Amino acid sequence: MESLTARQQEILDFIRSHQLEQGVVPTLREIARHFAFRSMTAAADHVRALRRKGYLAHSPRLSRSHRVISPLDALRHPALDIPILGTIAAGFAELREQEAVGCVTVDAETLGIRPRASVFALRVKGDSMIGRHILDGDVVIIEQGPQPRSGDVVAALIDGESTLKTFVIEKGQPCLRAENPNYPTLIPVEEMIIQGVMVGLLRRGQADSSLPESWPSVRRGVTLKSSTQRTK
Repeated sequence: MESLTARQQEILDFIRSHQLEQGVVPTLREIARHFAFRSMTAAADHVRALRRKGYLAHSPRLSRSHRVISPLDALRHPALDIPILGTIAAGFAELREQEAVGCVTVDAETLGIRPRASVFALRVKGDSMIGRHILDGDVVIIEQGPQPRSGDVVAALIDGESTLKTFVIEKGQPCLRAENPNYPTLIPVEEMIIQGVMVGLLRRGQADSSLPESWPSVRRGVTLKSSTQRTK
């Protein structure tokens, strides 16, 4: 890409921030007003220069159709929108209905998720899974469909209550093991339904004091962790 003048860079930054904040790119009139241009012609000239230099894409005859081009576009994989269906207990199982409370967008290929996989996300509540580095407040990504293997982290309904635990077979009996010695292994009295297998984890925040001191601290920022290499 050709280099930009200082003014062109300011206009490109304004277009990008306006799109992020408002959901749409600014019109030529809005650009002219923001930069105190005397007419829209000056704004149009700068926008044409940005298109010519490869920083903006444009669909003719469509309003607000400019799109900022990223140098990383060629490396970007299809994004997957995943609904967050409330919280799940990583502690004692709890009775709770699932409801959509948000959405996370991830690169499906980075996580190793099949493009047409049925997935959902849940926010972790509790500390029973710290032995698998799953902390209170984390968002786990769950794939429906795969048959769980012993050692997989699963979202499950056990006797009508939801929980996040490690699926294991003990003495021929399927059960759910906590990864914290303060919590018991859960053995179903009537039934256990596996809702899905954890395939990824999102984390945002500072180091958690509940982890043993020997473990690496969780630094401020966002962690995207794939769990697609399942236990054999």
